[in-house]
Amino acid sequence: MEMDATQPIFRQLALRIEQGIVDGTYPEETQVPSTTEFSAFLRINPATANKGINLLVDTGILYKKRGIGMFVAPGARQQLLGTRREAFTRQYIHPLLTEAARLEITPEDLSEMIRSTAADLTTTADTTRSSL
Repeated sequence: MEMDATQPIFRQLALRIEQGIVDGTYPEETQVPSTTEFSAFLRINPATANKGINLLVDTGILYKKRGIGMFVAPGARQQLLGTRREAFTRQYIHPLLTEAARLEITPEDLSEMIRSTAADLTTTADTTRSSL
């Protein structure tokens, strides 16, 4: 696991598991790797792995089946998507709208700019794929 010195390792593990839930690597009601498996695979202390997993248990993303292991909770993916959408709004949409207002860009103009840019990105991605 590529370590980020700005964030605790247990939090990085929790984020990695969350991403796996969002992208479908760990579907709801399926078992996630054990603390031992995570610690061995990622070469981290088992207590650190346990702390990362427990962080997700505390927030209702994972639940424990006694004697079996940790599982992805029903509704975990939607919960994570909702949390990420809220963060996206705070981190990107609010500043975007603030700057757009300073530049006297209307919401309608901004919407058109986004649609146009998205179309350009799609065209660029399609062109790149077809040239490979």
